[in-house]
Formats: sequence, structure tokens, C-alpha cells
Amino acid sequence: MKLTRFLAPAFALTLLSAGWSGAAFAQYGPPPPPPPPGYQEGPPRGWDAPPPEFREYQARGYHDGVIGATKDYQNHRRPTPENRDEFRHPNFIPPAFRHDYRDGFRQGYFAAVRHLEGGPRPY
Repeated sequence: MKLTRFLAPAFALTLLSAGWSGAAFAQYGPPPPPPPPGYQEGPPRGWDAPPPEFREYQARGYHDGVIGATKDYQNHRRPTPENRDEFRHPNFIPPAFRHDYRDGFRQGYFAAVRHLEGGPRPY
């Protein structure tokens, strides 16, 4: 007799809690699916980060181009990457990779110019 007085409320409580979780599921629906692979992995990219598809020397050129444009902007020079010594004479880059370096430099330079002048984001 004592056991049924204990089991009946426990059983009712179990049914009631199951009903509440079912009501929450019905109200909000199933949980959203997980994000696709590669979605926001790693730290967020800023405007001055090279695009992830850049090769090593392109990324280095992009970074140097951002720095060069920032210096030109601060010194009130015309925004022209061809006037930068590191663009014209990248002697510290192996000759086979100078085209990649200059390509990245030019893109980083103009991304910084757009950013510093308040223009649209580069990508």
C-alpha cells in the first residue's frame, strides 16, 4: 500500500516531465543542423588578412602591400604600388616567385587603400 502511494506520484511526475519536453520540441521544432565543414574555423579574418587561397609568396606580398599602402597613406603619397621599393625590387624573394609576390602585393595594397579611404570591403 505504501509503495503504490509513492509510485503513483513518481509515475505522474515522469509523464508530466516527458510532456513538457515534448511541448518544447513542438513549440520550437527540431534543433538546427550543424554548420557545414569549414564554416568559421579558426579566428575570424580581418580586412587585412590575405585570402585563404593565396600561395605563400602571394600572402607575403599581400601583407607587405597592406603595410606599404598604410605608410603611403600616412605620408600623404599617391596610392601607387609601383612606387614602393619592395614592389619594384623584391630581392628577398626567389626569382621564380616574384610574380606571385607582386600580384599579392598589388591586391593587398589596393585593399588597404579601399579600407583607409572608407570604401567597400575587398571581398
